Amino acid sequence: MVLKIKDLSKIFGTSCPDCLELTGAQTNSSICPKCNAVVGVNNVNLELEKGEVLGIVGESGSGKSTLLQLIYQDQKATFGEVFVENYVDKDGKPKNIIEANLNDMNYLRNILMSMIYQNPRLGLNYRFSAGGNIAQKVIGSGTKSYEKIRQKAEYFLDKTEIPVSRIDDYPDRFSGGQQQRIQISKALSSNPKLLLLDEPTTGLDLSVQAKILDLIKVLQKEIGFSMVIVSHDLGVIKHLTDITVVMKNGQIVEKGLTDQILEDPQHPYTQLLVSSIL
Repeated sequence: MVLKIKDLSKIFGTSCPDCLELTGAQTNSSICPKCNAVVGVNNVNLELEKGEVLGIVGESGSGKSTLLQLIYQDQKATFGEVFVENYVDKDGKPKNIIEANLNDMNYLRNILMSMIYQNPRLGLNYRFSAGGNIAQKVIGSGTKSYEKIRQKAEYFLDKTEIPVSRIDDYPDRFSGGQQQRIQISKALSSNPKLLLLDEPTTGLDLSVQAKILDLIKVLQKEIGFSMVIVSHDLGVIKHLTDITVVMKNGQIVEKGLTDQILEDPQHPYTQLLVSSIL
């Protein structure tokens, strides 16, 4: 199991004991009527196996991006547990990443996981060159040899169709689609077990979107990492994922094979979501 999530919740604001019970898909609200706290994620349980690609869909405010941020620890969970393959104690027992210290977080982010953000500015350091951004990740994963670092940067730039001759150019000298490719290069350069993607093609031209999606699909098959993809675009989900979960008001309302979810949705909300987009 690459990823296991147990009873994961995130509450924004000062909460009360009844927040999780009084919000969610059943109440059609993520705002607690007692204390007005906002429940971004409400008792989510998920598992992801090696090589699987999981899609998370839902309307704006459904909690899908918050869930991804909790996995990557961009935000701290209020309750719950998250386990990632190879993050264990000295006895080999899985450790909850919610309780990770700073040193452990460096290990989790530089070796076990990587994130690709919708906005490349969140995933790239614009004070570093394209190669420097990749080098930052490679060094964090334990490689110290300048020659090996440079070779890895050239390799992944080439893989993502960025001219290697531009390795020393800074990100703001590239187009939006190229910046996203550099971010992909950086994310994959540490050979992560788990790749997280938050709306990776939003804001890009359709032709660029198609190339980015094909690139991600080819690299996933070639390298074999698992993926969790958040998107409001069901075309992206259909193109990339094996399994899909549907979120509403912070809760998962339906889970299944992607083809089944898109072609024969069972939950009324999923039916509405699919019919309104497709």
